[in-house]
Amino acid sequence: MKRFILLAASAALLAACETASEIDAIASGASGSSASTSASSGTSSSSGGETSSTSSTSSSSSTSSDSGTSSYSYDTDPKTALIKVGDRVLFGYDSSELDDEDRSILDNQGKFLNQNPSLKVTIEGHCDERGTREYNLALGEKRASAVKDYLISVGINGDRISVVSYGKERPQVLGSNKAAWSMNRRSVTSID
Repeated sequence: MKRFILLAASAALLAACETASEIDAIASGASGSSASTSASSGTSSSSGGETSSTSSTSSSSSTSSDSGTSSYSYDTDPKTALIKVGDRVLFGYDSSELDDEDRSILDNQGKFLNQNPSLKVTIEGHCDERGTREYNLALGEKRASAVKDYLISVGINGDRISVVSYGKERPQVLGSNKAAWSMNRRSVTSID
């Protein structure tokens, strides 16, 4: 179910990015060229304060077949690179436990952060709308702390990581149904 929701969110993000790129190209008078964006990690971001850029950013992820290690690099925008690596994990109802899929995403985040030692990140903990404000703030803190602890376990210095809980105050998806709730039970890693 998580993968289906992530796939649907990824498709929506890709469609929105392509539409925005076409609009930007038309608005800037660019002839015959438009910026394109691709999402390879199956993630989307709907945090407040995002801005759209008319310049094209290239980001790459490559895997060495000999060693099985990944290399993540970016030309100008580390935030875009982090989104492509995977900037969020989803949690079960009333849980701060990481599953195998979450750990895989966080392993990729750890590799990216190890290759970019000057970056500092904030991990946001989020919950669905059920439960009291106070309970969800505490649960969001536990979720963000679980992600921080895992990143520390893969070699990231804890001084580079801060955590914040938004509880149920910043839903990614509006709605009172299982699909919306599952997308809102998340942690999001963002570059400071």
